Amino acid sequence: MSPLIGDVMAGQPEHPDAKRSPTRGRRERSMHDKQLRIFEAAAALFTERGFDAVGTLEIAERADVAAGTVFRYASSKAELLLMVYNRELRDAIDVGVRAAVAHADPVESVNALVQAVLASSARNPANVVAYQRELLFGPATDEHRTAGLALVGELEDAIASRLATAAQSAGVDDALVLREEQRAARTVFAALSLLLAGPSTGAHPEADPTEELRGQIAQIVRGFLATLPSTIERH
Repeated sequence: MSPLIGDVMAGQPEHPDAKRSPTRGRRERSMHDKQLRIFEAAAALFTERGFDAVGTLEIAERADVAAGTVFRYASSKAELLLMVYNRELRDAIDVGVRAAVAHADPVESVNALVQAVLASSARNPANVVAYQRELLFGPATDEHRTAGLALVGELEDAIASRLATAAQSAGVDDALVLREEQRAARTVFAALSLLLAGPSTGAHPEADPTEELRGQIAQIVRGFLATLPSTIERH
């Protein structure tokens, strides 16, 4: 496959040979341009009409490329969805990490981190449900699915880091607590995932997602802190 769209958008340098060969340089710039147009067309159409309602032919027309060209850069519409929403998740994590460090209270810190992802998903919840489905059940060999799962791991690590800071502030700085931090972080992410899936499941429609997530985070974080002394004693 050609270089990933994400790599292009991140400003990866051109291959050195491109500088020595004007023909190759033009060809690679043309490929990069098409990648970006396809990515941007998919992102715009998914936002405007929703993932399920958009076809690859529409994406090709919006990107001003031949229909078959789309499949040179993505094997399926689902792969394009992963590309687009991996970027959305990447941006939301970055926003959340910056927001989290402004709070000394561990509940508020973790809440600020995770709410950024929830807020990002609110713009088009049906697309986020489709993205979750691809992360859970997509082909194991799909590199974009692998990249998305790596972002999930990064979010969990960021949550665990905020919990580690809280544990240190409570006078507990022991490597044995790491397992408990990671478990609590996974529990927070599980709560977030269920709320993101809410529009498709219809579960608890009366609950405000923002307040519900904050309440669950408070319960998880306080439970984590309450078990720290006993965790250390058992080891």
